[in-house]
Amino acid sequence: MGSSNNPYKEKPNSSLSKKLLSFLLYVFLPLILLLHFYFKPFYFPLPFSYNINPNFISPSSNSQEVLRKTIVPQAATCDYSNGEWVPHNQEPLYNGTTCDTIKQGQNCMVLGRPDKDYHHWKWNPKNCKLPRFNPRKFLDLIKNRHVAFVGDSLARNQLESLLCMVSVSSKLDLFYTDGDDNKFRKWHVSSHNVTFSIYWSPFLVKGVEKTIGKDCNTLHLESVDERWAADLDHIDMLVLSIGHWYLHPAVYYYGSSIIGCHFCKNHTETGFFDVFGKALNTTFDSIIKRKGSSNSNYGNGIRVFLTTFSPAHFEGEWDKLGACPKTRPFKQGERVLDGVEEELRRIGVAEVAEANRRCGNSENDLRFEALDISKLALLRPDGHPGPYMNPFPFANGVPERLQNDCVHWCLPGPIDTWNEILLDVIKRWKR
Repeated sequence: MGSSNNPYKEKPNSSLSKKLLSFLLYVFLPLILLLHFYFKPFYFPLPFSYNINPNFISPSSNSQEVLRKTIVPQAATCDYSNGEWVPHNQEPLYNGTTCDTIKQGQNCMVLGRPDKDYHHWKWNPKNCKLPRFNPRKFLDLIKNRHVAFVGDSLARNQLESLLCMVSVSSKLDLFYTDGDDNKFRKWHVSSHNVTFSIYWSPFLVKGVEKTIGKDCNTLHLESVDERWAADLDHIDMLVLSIGHWYLHPAVYYYGSSIIGCHFCKNHTETGFFDVFGKALNTTFDSIIKRKGSSNSNYGNGIRVFLTTFSPAHFEGEWDKLGACPKTRPFKQGERVLDGVEEELRRIGVAEVAEANRRCGNSENDLRFEALDISKLALLRPDGHPGPYMNPFPFANGVPERLQNDCVHWCLPGPIDTWNEILLDVIKRWKR
């Protein structure tokens, strides 16, 4: 510090001792403070904690805007995928005799499954709390709305779990059924004027499913499946769930051109990862165009959830005893997502992020969210029907051939947690 800037500058007649003392203070006081802060730094608590995006790159000229979009209040977020299954003593909200919407092959206890331990595990996220499902609260939050589940049989599995939990507090009236095996259905909850529906659409895009005479699926990646998309103007919330049908043999079209295939003859093998991403992109793009603020006809917004890929747990032959024999969850770290399961999850999460980027300037209530359940689902090999997709399969001994279901989930069972997360995300949006 220069003497000309010092308001306490000594007059010429000041004593040498005062000058020396002043000199020592100017020289050593900053050094003393520096050492103090180095070993005992001040802590300034922030009004709330932050999550910083690990992919955040050093600021550019618009750093303030980038930072504002990258930093998210902790109170508004939760990484539900990071946690562990812990024992708990509470009984499920419902059972196989109190809920009549459970598909026969997933009503494990009624069909004779003897163990009940799989009911008594709760998902415990590492950095936040996941409350027990509150049916009344859920209905209050979606009052006067239409919630549609669209996808394959796991979408149906998740919806039936939700309906069973909702029915604890309010009566459900089934008022519409169509298609083989009731693949298209609608229910109404008059107490809250809420409609729930299920649409069978295993690819989300336009497709023709394989048959006995035709051993591969046909997908048209440029067109969304209008069996559900045509109703978008009447839907307020979508829960999408696909994945397993993409593992089957298929031929892929874009327009009139074949762009590849998976496990098929006479065409180039392309795999299904890129196709899966394209299908989600087409689906999300169609939703944005039809429900975004730029569409004067349907632009009233929509909330869209994508339930990420739910891994299967086959350990042996699907038609032999012991296909999925586990009776307890895996411990954290005992199994990790990899290969096909991790890639399908990654693609889904990435496409959701891209959809949000594309509709970022939408002026209405248009939002996409990944219901990231892949990791916690992987840790629950005990939650599948297994042989108990069949009524009392061992009543007459162990049969030589016995179909097992190691893909879908027993109801009640781990899939109820998917809907606890769904409710918690909706609650966080409302804050």
